[in-house]
Amino acid sequence: MEAITILLIALLPVVILVYYIYHKDKKSPEPTGQLVKAFLWGILSVPLSFCISIPLGLIGVYSVEATSILGSISAAFFGAAIPEEIAKFIMLWLLLRKNPYFDEKMDGIVYAVCVSLGFAALENIMYLFSNAESYLSVGIARAIFAVPGHFCFGILMGYYYSLAKFYPKTPKKNKALILVAPILVHGVYDSILFIINVTPAISGILMIAFLVFCHKMWKYGSKSIKEHIERDSGYNF
Repeated sequence: MEAITILLIALLPVVILVYYIYHKDKKSPEPTGQLVKAFLWGILSVPLSFCISIPLGLIGVYSVEATSILGSISAAFFGAAIPEEIAKFIMLWLLLRKNPYFDEKMDGIVYAVCVSLGFAALENIMYLFSNAESYLSVGIARAIFAVPGHFCFGILMGYYYSLAKFYPKTPKKNKALILVAPILVHGVYDSILFIINVTPAISGILMIAFLVFCHKMWKYGSKSIKEHIERDSGYNF
């Protein structure tokens, strides 16, 4: 019974955000089967991210036992943000490269978010089962921060992915932002959390900075969704 409860707590915030992004795409909603496929490919991006991060750890680029600010930043980027976002991008590219349903700008965000939330779902399940003695508090914290974080990283990736597809003459720097933007935001997000663990004296200040960053991230994500919806409706930017 406890296992079922843990699964429900782990998956509930993911389901809510999938429902949210699906209903944002009102003009031409994507087929349910395609979204399920994107979600499943997102789940597969978790082991792929491990395959990318393990060699980086072995050669000493980062350490999971970070004890300094620099070590925390290195772990945040090389142990989490870079391998995770690269893995998600690979799955998104495989999904969309010949996908006839990817015919609107909002679609890029919808598919990228579903891939990202697939990743978040498995990650959430793993975290909650590995912290079974405190699964409720861990689940609530991740529902408020971690899952919406992956949601926003997905918005960024999908936003720039659509720009690259529908505006092929877009500057190369914008195409690079398909990966650079989510990696940068994800890395900063995790860096603040990791630094809090090694600098308890300033943890209060860092937590305020983290909450402000989360607010800005969510606000930018909402703006990106609105822009692509309006582009699909005929407005130009």
